[in-house]
Amino acid sequence: MPIYEAATVDEAVEIGLNELGLAKEQVAIEILDEGKKGFLGMGKRNAKLSIEPNISEVVSETIEETVEEVLEETSVQTENTGEIEPEDLIEEKSELGDDAALSELATYLTEISQQLNAPAVVKMTREANLIVFHLETDKQGLLIGKHGKTLNALQYLAQVFIHRVAGNKLSVVVNVGNYREKRQEIIQRLAERTAEKVLRTGQPVFLEPMPAFERKQIHAALSKHDGVQTHSEGDEPYRYLVVEPAK
Repeated sequence: MPIYEAATVDEAVEIGLNELGLAKEQVAIEILDEGKKGFLGMGKRNAKLSIEPNISEVVSETIEETVEEVLEETSVQTENTGEIEPEDLIEEKSELGDDAALSELATYLTEISQQLNAPAVVKMTREANLIVFHLETDKQGLLIGKHGKTLNALQYLAQVFIHRVAGNKLSVVVNVGNYREKRQEIIQRLAERTAEKVLRTGQPVFLEPMPAFERKQIHAALSKHDGVQTHSEGDEPYRYLVVEPAK
């Protein structure tokens, strides 16, 4: 169990969260020693605490196993250029109407949340050309995961599922709390900082794996940016963006 210490409890918490890359609501904090200010430097004692992620090994393993099963079932050879949509990986489809397909997906997400010990109420809204599935749960950290890893896996599974059962092409997004809204702001800043770095160094930058719709956000943000170009590499759901100097 990792122990973090600093002059104050708040400072120790900040150090631990930064090291783990998690938000406060995603962890369990146990204060082992509140510390002591001391007098004139005498008797001073640091605060000590432990921080454990709420994300259990069972959750990570369940999600990864499910994704691997989908990948095995839809395994195909693809080119590492351009964007690959989930429907490109599917050979057999059902032909359900939109409402029936979306209802099936809501049930599927509900069952997954229960398997992950984070039962959620699934609510659906339509925003522009997207259909957003909001997972309302008391255990948001479990469904988001470190750096959004679990939520991105759920996003991938939802995309594959809807393209398997729906007769029409539907674009869906899975959201927990306001994670996607915060993430969109981060993506915009990431695109700008990455372009600046590429222009400054003249070297390509390889970004972390992210869902297709997030990659498209960066593609769009940098499409009119002079001096840089973008393309994707790798296989879903671990496909990532490369930002490089324009040729």
